[in-house]
Amino acid sequence: MKVFCGIDIGASAAKLVLIDGQGQLMAKSLRRSGIDYAETAQACLDEAMAAAGVKPTQLAHTVSTGYGRDNVSWVNGKMTEIACHGRGAFHHGGRPMTVVDIGAQDNKMIHLDAAGRRTSFKMNRKCSAGTGAFVEEIAYRLNLPVEKLNSLAERSTKEVALGSFCTVFAATEILGKIRAGEKVEDIVKGAFRSVVKRVFEMDSVGETLVLTGGVIAHNPILVPLIEETFGKEPIVPPNPQYIGALGAALFALQNSKKEDAHAD
Repeated sequence: MKVFCGIDIGASAAKLVLIDGQGQLMAKSLRRSGIDYAETAQACLDEAMAAAGVKPTQLAHTVSTGYGRDNVSWVNGKMTEIACHGRGAFHHGGRPMTVVDIGAQDNKMIHLDAAGRRTSFKMNRKCSAGTGAFVEEIAYRLNLPVEKLNSLAERSTKEVALGSFCTVFAATEILGKIRAGEKVEDIVKGAFRSVVKRVFEMDSVGETLVLTGGVIAHNPILVPLIEETFGKEPIVPPNPQYIGALGAALFALQNSKKEDAHAD
């Protein structure tokens, strides 16, 4: 049996997916990207292959994507994050959609037509506001583990609005809210609302809104906040943090089929 691999090496985390010839998920692996992307990629591959119970000889084709896609020497091809996130999301939806991916360093808004073709996209690269880096900075300023922010925000009874657009200024504003006696959970919910506002300002969305990325995976409170802001119920596919890796794996499967057809 042939196995196809996609790896998405982001600024914060590396995600790897193995699929079979029908595009079905076999195994996945996630690790901090660290400083040696090649080593991290190999560790993800070893872990996923052990979980799937497959041998290296069964690995037919691999595609890399993400910030560190050029640092993996053993891949057969490379694709952009935009292409892979669109492909992975469309695999679960199969209809016209707007994909919103909230990552550690940037946000992506990808518009797809009924055939899954990209019609347009926008990215937020100039500022960390509205990204995972913003969430991590808020946790740092509040002296809290980042993984506790979601549960705190869910307990909020009065959302504290943040007016600052800049991550640095927002952090200073938060300190002022603390001095004013605002509850931490209300401040955190306000910070999540700020993330949503930054995404909302990027572009309009289509009929179907799909959410992906690690920030969504770890902070599900963003889903109802996004629904309130955009006025439509978003879809969160299975394993939203792995959507880019899944798209890369689907491209690996597609490329392998093309190579086989050419060989025939």
